[in-house]
Amino acid sequence: MTTSFDPGGPALHDGIFGLPHTPEEAQVVLIPVPWEPTTSYGRGTAKGPAAILEASRQVDLFDVETGRPYEGGIALLPVDPEILAWNAEACAASEPVIAAGGVLAGDAELEARLARVNQLGARLDARVAGLTREWLARGKIVGVVGGDHASPFGAILAHAERYPGLGLLHIDAHADLRVAYEGFERSHASILHNVAREIPEIPRIVQVGLRDVCEAETDSIAASQGRIVAYFDGDLATRQAEGEPFARIAREIVEHLPPLVYVTFDIDGLDPTLCPHTGTPVPGGLSYRDILTLLRILHDSGRRLVGFDLVEVAPGPEGDEWDANVAARLIYKMIGWARLGQARAAF
Repeated sequence: MTTSFDPGGPALHDGIFGLPHTPEEAQVVLIPVPWEPTTSYGRGTAKGPAAILEASRQVDLFDVETGRPYEGGIALLPVDPEILAWNAEACAASEPVIAAGGVLAGDAELEARLARVNQLGARLDARVAGLTREWLARGKIVGVVGGDHASPFGAILAHAERYPGLGLLHIDAHADLRVAYEGFERSHASILHNVAREIPEIPRIVQVGLRDVCEAETDSIAASQGRIVAYFDGDLATRQAEGEPFARIAREIVEHLPPLVYVTFDIDGLDPTLCPHTGTPVPGGLSYRDILTLLRILHDSGRRLVGFDLVEVAPGPEGDEWDANVAARLIYKMIGWARLGQARAAF
């Protein structure tokens, strides 16, 4: 550590969770990706990384389930200024396309704008993949803090390269399996389609909490021949209403996953009372306790959480940090379980 600190005292350092670690000395490195050009309902997720950083200083560093995640060091990288510039350019380019509902009707200007957003999205993916590869090569646990759900594609790609046979646990209200949305190929609504198409090294994708999907997405799930396993929110609710404990359901979910797991977590997979300012909130969803149970059972099963992201977090219009408070605690939990899994694998 760069300096001493009291883990039970108030946060006195500028780092995430009030910690004093540099990325070089930290066991866990978080990559902020303030990105939201294809968000068409409610923007604000580009402010998510900064909001989570601020809220994280309220998280108590001792965790009753995972112990002391902070001991190995946790660092949030500085925001990449090029990503900020690309986001600003892509947001400006996307606005008329979104206003037109993605119906370009041969409009050369709109087509050029769409092409530019797609180009910048691909550039973002390459940058995030490069950053993730760099820190994985140094032996770090790497997480992404979004940004919309397009943000972590590069990180998922880099983890799949690093960990052959990696499985994906996808928590979300949406399937994100659209080929494109409003013409945007690197859309937050298309990331799982892009993962399934472009990263064949991932043998299994397990989606949990889905409740707002289009028919084509359900067709994609059915056509995946078991590669994509979906747990719809309505089915989960029915099973629990009929007396089935969520722990039993969670064990079933986890059994579909291979030994190494990456969690891609859209906060709108939760009950919207926990994330009221997210870009596309949907009634229903998982509780905070459900998520804690799922993560614990994932670890207890012997599987290892090797990487993660948390996306679609937006602060309230008056600076309300409730969404970011919830998000910071979820990130800390995932860090804790990832560290325990890494320690177990070392023996």
